[in-house]
Amino acid sequence: MALQEHKFFYQLFAHWNQLAEPDQKLVEHAVLAMGKAYAPYSKFKVGASVLLATGEIICGSNQENIAFPSGLCAERVALNYVGANHPEIEIDTLCIVAEGGLMPDEQLLSPCGACRQVMLESENRQKPPIRVIMVNQDQRTMIVLSVADLLPFGFGKQA
Repeated sequence: MALQEHKFFYQLFAHWNQLAEPDQKLVEHAVLAMGKAYAPYSKFKVGASVLLATGEIICGSNQENIAFPSGLCAERVALNYVGANHPEIEIDTLCIVAEGGLMPDEQLLSPCGACRQVMLESENRQKPPIRVIMVNQDQRTMIVLSVADLLPFGFGKQA
């Protein structure tokens, strides 16, 4: 049996202010959304912004619930809103920011498994890849060119 390999490319920036202006605008929207997060239990606030092909930006924030796991992550709030209200419009870019004590400042931000699957479903629905911008608590920023890079063996994805 041959050993297989999976590779993906990403860009890493020291700070999100090094991004192109349209991407900086997405980060700013995600930060504003993060300010609306309801995270009294984890103290980990997350904001997401979604750039649609029309130029419209949709935002979401994590919304916790004492009846865990009834809450939703910011990525799923924003993407489910897009799917419910704009299913015919393609998503260009998803931006995610976070702050709080759940992870060390130096650890690169990465979506949870459930969010990755929802992100992949959104990408599969529209066909073109969705760029993902992830801003770390220490402001380092990673960009991947496709959600599939974050979940190469997700449900519904061809091997």
